Order: sequence, then structure tokens, then C-alpha cells
Amino acid sequence: MADANAAAPDPVALMRSRRFVGLLFLAAVVGVVASLASWGFLELIHQIQVVVFYDDAPTWWPVPVLGIAGLLVALAIVHLPGNGGHVPARGLNPGMTEPRELPGVVLAALATIGLGLVLGPEAPLIALGGGLGLLGSRMVRGDAPPELGQILGAAGTFAAVSLIFGSPILAAIILIEATGLGGPKLPLVLVPGLMAAGIGSLVSIGMGSFTGLSTSAYALGSLALPDFPRPDIADVGWSLLLAVGVAVGASVVLRGAREAERVAGPRPFLVLPAGGLVIGGLAVAFSQLTDKASHEVLFSGQDDLQGLISSAGTWSLGALALLIALKGIGWAISLGSYRGGPTFPAMFLGAAAGLMAAHLPGYELTPAVAVGIGAGVASVLKLPLSAVMLAVVLTAQSGAGAGPLIVIGVIAAYLTTLVLSAPREAAQVTSEPLPAAAPQATLTT
Repeated sequence: MADANAAAPDPVALMRSRRFVGLLFLAAVVGVVASLASWGFLELIHQIQVVVFYDDAPTWWPVPVLGIAGLLVALAIVHLPGNGGHVPARGLNPGMTEPRELPGVVLAALATIGLGLVLGPEAPLIALGGGLGLLGSRMVRGDAPPELGQILGAAGTFAAVSLIFGSPILAAIILIEATGLGGPKLPLVLVPGLMAAGIGSLVSIGMGSFTGLSTSAYALGSLALPDFPRPDIADVGWSLLLAVGVAVGASVVLRGAREAERVAGPRPFLVLPAGGLVIGGLAVAFSQLTDKASHEVLFSGQDDLQGLISSAGTWSLGALALLIALKGIGWAISLGSYRGGPTFPAMFLGAAAGLMAAHLPGYELTPAVAVGIGAGVASVLKLPLSAVMLAVVLTAQSGAGAGPLIVIGVIAAYLTTLVLSAPREAAQVTSEPLPAAAPQATLTT
């Protein structure tokens, strides 16, 4: 038995060894497999949406569709391993997904996202990539050490998520911050992960060219916003107010999501179909009360984000307020009940709040949308660096002027979120029993 306090192997020394070259090869293979699987998953979601929500569908059509979606998600949660994946109201990181849990995760995600509920694909992609990476480590060695599964699982998630965000660097930053990768092992995990993320981007580009199917249906791209060369003092003030307002709104949504989770957990076959009917009804009501389509309330919003911004002049303040209210309710129900990711609805609703703020005197469209997106992501995910990078990348074509305002807005939203969530988190700590002391870890020779 070795001394428990013995020095751990130097990750840099391991990266210089021949074993690390073999590890990179395995990461590349996992990257290819995870990328292809993720591309197929995203393309299937898109085709489901195209077929189910056809052009001449009647106004009431979303109501039964979302009711059926609730039944399918409940089926995956109750009868398949893995509970259909993690509950998105708890954040972005689903943890390590066992390979046997992937069918339930995929079914729940296809029903949720493909049939119009208000969640995105990033959390199922993390689970899919991680599960395939873990499966790959076990196929290589049946007695593979946990570290190998962790590294290849991370490589799979990097590859999968790079497809949806359209950037291996952005995917890496989000995953590092969301999953808590760090410490001395960070380079050991990051280098294979970055390579797999690059492969994910190559697969996204190559499969679109090979099949003729456009990745624009699900992959993010830069937003077409007016040029904004420099901010002034009014922009700073309005950005702070907008960010705080977005954080407060996100806090209300998350409180509703936790209540939805409490209600849906014990009785999914009752609550999930009912929730789908409610969200479908909200979408129909929105289309009847405005001159906009019901799909603005449905789905995660990633497909509609560019259209929302490009048609900003056609949206009245009343229509934007109604969109935020109704989609926010649908998002809260979806977060606590169904399976998917929270990022894209946060971006969409943040952008919608930015469109409203752009009516303020002296506040232009570009900084308002940029700050709204960053504040929305920071408030929901509590990942400030990822929120800044995401908003900066999406608005890069409009010039550098929005960058400082994004940073200011993200910090304000993040700090506001911490203040608003502190009483709840303190109550959770005091109400939960203290865990038993964990045994001391030992190293064996």
C-alpha cells in the first residue's frame, strides 16, 4: 500500500510519453464517432420538426403534438435507464452518462426538442458524447482505469458540443467551466478534448458538404447586427439596468422550474402531457393575440434567433413583452419537467429583452441584444466566462464596441443571480442532513 500522500504522476510528463500519443489516437477515434452520432442526432431533430410542424398545419396543431411529446418523455423517464437524462433546471452539466442510459437520453431529447418544447440540444449532446467516450474506453480495455474513461468521455463531449456552437474553442470554454475541469490534470484532458472538438467542427462542415444538408438549421452563426464601433456612458447605464432585469426575470423562471420539477417528479405520466398541452396552448394564444407565428413560443429559439433580430422593426413592445412572458412560462415548465438544455432559450429570451431595451433613448440595437444574450446565459448557467465568449462570438461582425458592455452586463447579471439565489441555497443547506464522512482515499501500487 503506497502512502496516500505520495505525489501524483506529473501530467506534463505523461503528455511527453508514448502512451499519450496512443491516447490522442483514441481521442481522435472517439471524436469522429461522437461527431457523426451528434450530427445524426441534430439532423434527426431538424427533420422531425420539419415533418411535424408542416407549413399548412392548423392553428391548434401544437397542442396535441406537445401533449404526445410529454407522454414520450415520461416513457423515457420511467421505463428506460438513466431517468431520461438530467433535469435541466439543475444546470447544464449532466455528469457522466453511462452507455446503457443513452437510449433513454436520446428518446427524451428527441421528443422534447423535436416536438417543440422550450429546451435546446446542448445537454443531450454532452450526455451523448460523454457516453460514447466512456463506451469507447471500455471497448479498448474492459478494466480501463477511471481516468481513461474521464478523458475519452470529455473528448466525446468536446466533439459533440462543437457541432452545435460551431466553434471548437467556444465549446471547450463552455465545457471546462460547466464541468469543473481544472487543476493539474487540465492539460491532460484539454489537449485530447480540443483535438476532438476540432474533429467535431470538421465533421459538421464535411457532412453538410457531403450530404447537401445545411447545418444552419441547428448550428449557431454570427448574428447580423448593425455596426457598433464604440459605447458611451448611456450605453453603460442601460446595459447595467438591462442585465439586472434579465437576471431577475431568469430567477423567476428558475423558481417556476423548480416548482415544476417538484410537481412532475412523482407523476410524470400525468404532469408531462398536461404541461405539453399548456405550452401548446400558450403558443396558440400568442399567435392569436399577435401577428406572429406560434413557433416563436415553441422550441429552444436557436433557429429563430436570427429572424427575431432581423425583423426587430416589426415587433411592438407589447408583442415582445407577451413573447417573453409566454415563452418564459413554457421554458419554466420545460426546464422542470422535460429533458434538454437551458442555454438557447436563455439566449433567445435575453435577445428579446434586448429588443425591448433598444427602445430606450440612446441605446442602440446591437449593444442591447449583445448584453441581453450574455446576461441571459450568465443568469441561467452561472458561467460568466462562457456567457461573455458566447455573446462576443455571436456579435463579432458588428465591431468591437459591444465587447466591454457584454463584460459589464455579464458581471452585473452574474452577481445579481448570486444575490437572488443565496437565500434559497442557504435554506437547502440547513434543511439537508449532513453527509457521512467519506473514507480517506488511498493509492495502491
